[in-house]
Amino acid sequence: MDFPRARQQFYQEIQQPEASLSLAKAALYIAAEAYPELDPVEYLQQLDRITEEIQTQLPKERYPLRVIQTINTYLYEQLGFRGNTEDYYDPRNSFLNEVLNRRTGIPITLALVYLELAQRLEFPMVGIGMPGHFLIRPDFEDAGIFVDAFHQGEVLFPEDCAKRLSQIYGQPVDLQPEFLAPVSPRQFLARMLTNLKMIYLYNHQIEQALAAIERILLLFPQAPMELRDRGLISYELGNWSLATQDLEDYLRYLPQAQDGSMIRKILANMESDRG
Repeated sequence: MDFPRARQQFYQEIQQPEASLSLAKAALYIAAEAYPELDPVEYLQQLDRITEEIQTQLPKERYPLRVIQTINTYLYEQLGFRGNTEDYYDPRNSFLNEVLNRRTGIPITLALVYLELAQRLEFPMVGIGMPGHFLIRPDFEDAGIFVDAFHQGEVLFPEDCAKRLSQIYGQPVDLQPEFLAPVSPRQFLARMLTNLKMIYLYNHQIEQALAAIERILLLFPQAPMELRDRGLISYELGNWSLATQDLEDYLRYLPQAQDGSMIRKILANMESDRG
C-alpha cells in the first residue's frame, strides 16, 4: 500500500488480534501523521514510568476502588492531568503524544491513558462508548462502577451515568443498556478518529479530515457513512473517480438512506459533466 510510514504502522497494528492490539501504539501512529518526528517508543516509555510510580504507591490489598483511588491521586493530583474544558475542540486533545506532553485532553484520550496504565498494573479495564462522553470501567463481571477520566477519575454508578448523559444533552435521557456496553479496541480507535474528523471538518481542514476517514475505513472498510463522507470530500476535491465509487457503494449499503436523493443527484451531475 502506498501509505505514509505512520499509516502503514497503523495498518499493521490494527491487523493484530483484538487481544493483542495495542491502543497506545495505534494512537501514536495516528498522531505520527500530524507529527512526523514523533518517536512512539518515547511515549510508551513515559507510560511505563508513570506506571512504575503508581506501582510504588499501591496498597497491598488491591481492591478495585483502592487501585482506582491510587491511579487518580498520582495521575490527577501529582501529575496534574485534567480534562481540557477551555479548548475542547483543539485537535491536540486527540493526539496521545500531546495529551501526555500537555497533560490535558478529551474524555477518550484521557481514558486511553488511564486504560494503558491500568493494563500495565494488571488491573484490566475496558472503554465504555457512552453517547457524548467516553467512560471506562473495571473489566470484571458485575463491576457496577464506571470511571470518568475526563473528570479527575470520578467513580460513577449507573444512575450517575444517566445524570451525566442528561447534562450533556440538556434534557432527560433514558439510559439504554447499550450505552454502557464495552467497546472493542477497533471501535475505540474509530471513535478517536471520528472525533478528529469532526474537529477537522469544523475547522475546514478538509484534507486532514479525509486522512481521518481513510483510517476509519482501514478499521471498518464497509462503514457506509465514512464511504459517503469520503465520497463527498473527494467530489469537492475533484477526485470524481473515487467519489463515484464511494457514493455508489454508500447507496448499495444504504439504498433507503435519507440523503439518497441528494447523493444520486451528485452522481448524475458527475456523469453528465463527464459525458
